[in-house]
Amino acid sequence: MRPPELLEARKNASSDPARLRSLEDLHIQRVIDKQKELGFELATDGELRRRNFMSDFTDAVDGFDLGDSTARTWIAGDTKVAQVSSVTGIVVKELRQVRPLTGHEVPFLLSHCTVAPKITLPSATQFPAISFKHGLTGKIYKDHSALLWAIVDIMKKDLAELSSRGVQYIQIDAPRYSYYMDPKWRDWIKAEMKVDPDAALDEAVRADNACFNSARKPGVTLAIHLCRGNNRSHWYAEGGYDAIAEKLFGTLDVDRFLLEYDDERSGTFAPLRLVPKGKTVVLGLISSKVPQMEGPDDLAKRVDEASRFVPLENLALSPQCGFASTAEGNLITEESQWAKLQLVVETTRRIWN
Repeated sequence: MRPPELLEARKNASSDPARLRSLEDLHIQRVIDKQKELGFELATDGELRRRNFMSDFTDAVDGFDLGDSTARTWIAGDTKVAQVSSVTGIVVKELRQVRPLTGHEVPFLLSHCTVAPKITLPSATQFPAISFKHGLTGKIYKDHSALLWAIVDIMKKDLAELSSRGVQYIQIDAPRYSYYMDPKWRDWIKAEMKVDPDAALDEAVRADNACFNSARKPGVTLAIHLCRGNNRSHWYAEGGYDAIAEKLFGTLDVDRFLLEYDDERSGTFAPLRLVPKGKTVVLGLISSKVPQMEGPDDLAKRVDEASRFVPLENLALSPQCGFASTAEGNLITEESQWAKLQLVVETTRRIWN
């Protein structure tokens, strides 16, 4: 979560960029220190320099019209919201990288982090679904696939650089896989993207693997987080992993799968039986969307249930997603955020120690 003064400084960034940078440094150091205090063995900068979880890419790559976007339906409880504030952008000309994707983040993190540094990047598969506009983007890239592989080429270079610079934990955030689990979004893929969902899933895995392979290096943990939407406590997709588990778990070349399991929208643990031996499943059992605290006994029970399908030593615990996928953050307080992260640590020590 961003503190109010940082949100305000970002609004006025064009008139006072030095103040924004100073506040980013101040609060990133604070969240790094807090993670260490809570007992985490790695740390992220909280993405506090970003407008949203994918703005590193859109800010570093020329070719996006950030004033345009595709319509999607987000849901909060029983309420549907046609649009939730989020700058995604439409590709209107050939993409050209103008600076490193995380070049403004990595130096500070590496020099101020005394535990393993973690960097997140959006999946290349995120952009074709939301940044390709028929009649516009198609004049530059003939279809969604052509745009996807242009983005992969950009990401591969930066991921290789990250692993070479000492970033020990690289996570790709991949909301698009939820489209293949949810019947309404599978229909959307057919109608709007004009491709077969199963073929699109195969290509998505190939694209993410190409990115992961560029970052593969001894001592570097590669992880993927699968999300169902996390904008201002809203969501847009539902469905268990059953429909894609065999393809997803069997062919994605990662060390860790971070999976949402915070409510009934995520289905059962049964698909975890298809996770290859030796890979880690991080159970996202703690909601970052609501302030209500989960019970330690309930969490321990759910971990025990998951261990029927994946050995306990290959399980871990986390929130289901970040607390601020967009700068505005979810509808909770920063105090609730830290309490939930403390709950992660305390429950983990109880179960695995």
